[in-house]
Amino acid sequence: MKETYQEMKARHQKEVNGFPLGFAFSNKQFDEMMKKWNLDPKKDLDKICSIGAGGFVQKKDSERMNNMFDKIEQEEKEAMKDDDFLISAFEYELGNHEYIITGEFDDTLEALNLTVEEVTEDKRMLECLYKARQNYLKSMEEMGY
Repeated sequence: MKETYQEMKARHQKEVNGFPLGFAFSNKQFDEMMKKWNLDPKKDLDKICSIGAGGFVQKKDSERMNNMFDKIEQEEKEAMKDDDFLISAFEYELGNHEYIITGEFDDTLEALNLTVEEVTEDKRMLECLYKARQNYLKSMEEMGY
């Protein structure tokens, strides 16, 4: 049986959650993160790098982190070649980004690392998006929205 979009998303999230990333939004949190890694918050700054948004990784783990995210991206791209998977991904993200309220596809596509241009230029993807939209709106109607 093929993995569903939600199963893949959960598996990828578990993998990321298990990776030794640190987040700090204050000096106290930064010091705690460094101590957790057995690093000195003043002397070992050369052993870490920022990944943005308050996130940090030890330099020794940065290549492994990049490989993990590349693998995740590749798995998602490969899975999206299957129409059923793509439709379910679109449906999930339409709901997750409240398409029923916004009427916008932007957040849905961004969550799937897709651009409007990519989807509109690919007949198969566009048909899958419209099918997912139809399914999503039908389910919302059945729920009384």
